[in-house]
Amino acid sequence: MDKTMKGFVLAGILISLALAFFLSPWASPFPDGLERVAEDKGFLARAEGEPLFKAPIPDYAWPGVNSETLATALAGLFGTLLTFAVGYFLALALTRRSARSRQLPDGPNLPERRI
Repeated sequence: MDKTMKGFVLAGILISLALAFFLSPWASPFPDGLERVAEDKGFLARAEGEPLFKAPIPDYAWPGVNSETLATALAGLFGTLLTFAVGYFLALALTRRSARSRQLPDGPNLPERRI
């Protein structure tokens, strides 16, 4: 990746992190689509109970932070960082796998491959 592309990617990540941090506190407090349908159809209460696993950031608020605005901003920042990290490592793994599959093993009996 050349220097211009690295700068472009870094700028995109920084802008995304800034947007996540500063705009997360103004997200809608109303339920999302699935929760709203469950509420409207009257089966939301059946979904309540012990979850299969404990969410690291429940209700989009960083645990232990007293300020609701800051807790939501930190949750948005962490979620954005986590999304970029997963995407980066997934892309890295897939490109390495793809590069390995394109390599031809050396050997005397292999035909020459022309592109």
